[in-house]
Amino acid sequence: MFNPAALFIGLRYTRAKRRNHFISFISIVSMIGIALGVTVLITVLSVMNGFDKEIKKRIFSMVSPMTLSSETGYVGDWQNVQGLLKQFPYITASAPFATGEVLLTYGGANQPALVNGILPEEEKKVSELSQKMVRGQLSELQAGKFGIVLGSSLANRLGVELGDKVTVVTTQVSLTPAGVIPRFKRFTVVGIFSAGGGFGFDAGLGFIHLNDAQRLLGLKDNVTGLHLNINEVFAAPTLAHDLLSQLTPTATVTTWADQFGDFFHAIKLEKTMMFFILLLILAVAAFNMVSTLVMVVSEKESDIAILRTFGATPGMIMRIFIVQGGLVGVIGTLLGVIGGVVLAWNVTSIVNGLEHLFHVQFLSSSVYFVNYLPSEIEWGDIVKISTASLVLSLIATLYPAWRASKMDPVESLRYE
Repeated sequence: MFNPAALFIGLRYTRAKRRNHFISFISIVSMIGIALGVTVLITVLSVMNGFDKEIKKRIFSMVSPMTLSSETGYVGDWQNVQGLLKQFPYITASAPFATGEVLLTYGGANQPALVNGILPEEEKKVSELSQKMVRGQLSELQAGKFGIVLGSSLANRLGVELGDKVTVVTTQVSLTPAGVIPRFKRFTVVGIFSAGGGFGFDAGLGFIHLNDAQRLLGLKDNVTGLHLNINEVFAAPTLAHDLLSQLTPTATVTTWADQFGDFFHAIKLEKTMMFFILLLILAVAAFNMVSTLVMVVSEKESDIAILRTFGATPGMIMRIFIVQGGLVGVIGTLLGVIGGVVLAWNVTSIVNGLEHLFHVQFLSSSVYFVNYLPSEIEWGDIVKISTASLVLSLIATLYPAWRASKMDPVESLRYE
């Protein structure tokens, strides 16, 4: 496509004549504009990837990829069901749970919560709750001891510490000579966990031993369901359909996508829209080359005419100026990629340094899920950004190159 002559002349034309440094200046400005656009795109998308990663980390540390339950409201003989689940190769672990809505009271403070009965050793296989403990240990939940682990925000609202006793009131009722009264039980706070703000885990969850939950909720030996861990989290919707087709008609299987699918879809859409919006910066920088190349074509008018008289074809003339514009795009894109990767790699440290220098807190975990600026470089994004930059640069060269190829050598040399 580009013969040596067109390539050599195109590279030579990237340097304007000594009397016209303005064109070289405009070329440099276009190059810097492309570099800045690529840098901004890489940095912004990397920060969005960082937030996406942190959000998923917090959700998947507390929410099981799949949950097996029943339309009847409980699962009987769960040990046998747990054994049957081992025949599915994509299920790596399972853990029973019993859940119910309760009201927690302590010292006149009342807070609604969702209490989950778990087996601590089994729960470690499907969630990271044991790693989220900030006070106490998950292993402190023992059958018959009626201990409870609360989220940090929930504990703060109740004003409880380790060792305090909270009253758990359920929606279940008991028949007594005095009439129908709610079922309640006093539990000792044996642990406090913190999963991070943003999704209500810390403000609305409590954990007790499975045996205590069965007694509190009147489930006898049954459980509400089983939390399942799988080898491919993002394939959960497909795997859930496959699992459901092999279970009894009353079985139900839900996934993380049922609860948070719309949220992650919104994040993906936001990232896509941000990419196209910031791509306009690249478009402006790339199309600055149009004016640059038009001025170069005007300056090289006589040179083009001489080349045509020596046998240069219109196609060769067009390729000369495509090479010139393409070189600006390639160098600008390369500089932008280097700058974007370096900035994205160090943006967390830079923001932390600015916060320390000016004694301010840019991000609050109560609003942005994290109290620092995360960043995650995805090389697929860099490839897309680089490709878009090069394509826009190439498109910007087409009109000036076409105009140069259509130039009439006779008219150009008439007044020389």
